[in-house]
Amino acid sequence: MSDPSVRPIRADARANEDRLLAAAATAFARDGVGATLKQIAKDAGVGIGTLYRRFPTREQLVDATYRYETARLAARTVDLLRELPADRALRTWMSQVLDYLAAKHGMADTLKTLLQNDEQLSSQTREQLTGAIEEFRLAGITQGVIRGDVPSPDILMALAGVTLAAGAAHQRAQAERLLDLVMDGITRPDTWHGTTP
Repeated sequence: MSDPSVRPIRADARANEDRLLAAAATAFARDGVGATLKQIAKDAGVGIGTLYRRFPTREQLVDATYRYETARLAARTVDLLRELPADRALRTWMSQVLDYLAAKHGMADTLKTLLQNDEQLSSQTREQLTGAIEEFRLAGITQGVIRGDVPSPDILMALAGVTLAAGAAHQRAQAERLLDLVMDGITRPDTWHGTTP
C-alpha cells in the first residue's frame, strides 16, 4: 500500500526536472567545471529559482545528472536493438558511452567525492551498464554475431580500459579505433568487419 504522505511529483515538475538534467549534462560536457547553474537553468528554459528548489546545491545537481545520464544510457538498448543487428547496436552504444563520459568528465571533482562517499551509487552504475551490455550480448549470441564465452562484466572492463586510456576529447578518434579492437575480441570473426565499410 502506498504511503499517502508521499506526494507524487507533478507532470510539469517532472518535465522541468528532465529538462534541467538534460541541460546540466550538456553544460558539464561542454563547459566542464565552468558550467554555471544560471546557464543550466537558462538552457533548460526555467528560472534559477526552479533549479534551486529542486537541486539546492551543485552537488545534488551533479548526483542527479549522473544518475539520469546513466539510466538514459542503459535504456538505449531497446531502441538500438530494434534498429540494428546486435553487434552494430553494441558498437553504437559504446560510442554513446564516450559521449556520456564527456558529461561525466565535466563533473569529475564533485562526482569523485560522491562516488567515494556512496558505494551504492558506484555499484548501481556498474549494474546498470553491465545489464545493458548483457542485453546486447544475449541478442548477439542469438543472432550468431557475438561470442558466447565473453561475459558482460569483462566487456564493461574492456570498455572502461578504453575510456581510461583515451577518454579525453582530443583522443576521440583513437578511442573509436580501440572500441573496434574490443569488438574484434567479442564478435565472431566471420561477422564483424569494423565500423568502416
